[in-house]
Amino acid sequence: MAQIIEGISHIDTKELHSLLQNPANTAVVIDVREPHEYQAAHIPGVPLIPMGEIPNRMEEFDRNQEYIFVCRSGSRSFEVARYFQALGFPRVHNYLGGMLNWDREVISGSSPE
Repeated sequence: MAQIIEGISHIDTKELHSLLQNPANTAVVIDVREPHEYQAAHIPGVPLIPMGEIPNRMEEFDRNQEYIFVCRSGSRSFEVARYFQALGFPRVHNYLGGMLNWDREVISGSSPE
């Protein structure tokens, strides 16, 4: 079950894996690390939008959509989730512990975008 830390929902590995395996899931998972980190290893099917690019790409996001943010340790993705929440996005989550906690399948290479 998601836990709330400083007003932001945090989900764990089991929850994220379940969401990614569920075809009915509509939440969008976004990796906010840098391209070199993403290319080294990322969760299959999860697109890359580096944290620094997000403010310039806000028109691409829907306030009614649910978002889950992933980074290396959970710190950058937490900041992105806070940013979205401050801009009025009600359904944002941080992946607790980031890729350091991800013990499922990873792939290397460029973004699927």
